[in-house]
Amino acid sequence: MDTLTLFGLFAVSMMLVTYTLENRSPWMVFLFAIACALGSSYGFLQGAWPFGVVEAIWAVIALKRWLDRRG
Repeated sequence: MDTLTLFGLFAVSMMLVTYTLENRSPWMVFLFAIACALGSSYGFLQGAWPFGVVEAIWAVIALKRWLDRRG
């Protein structure tokens, strides 16, 4: 496995864990947004720009959800 693949595995794993724990704390929603941004970066770095775009959109949605939950 190369470094880029490990980075992608980390990003997607972080997305899975933080999404699962979102109900525990608004900070998990924030961490999910960060994980989505990392996933987006991975998509663009890998050359899968549609994946990068979708993950960037998810990051924005999660960030808005975090701001709403902090309320």
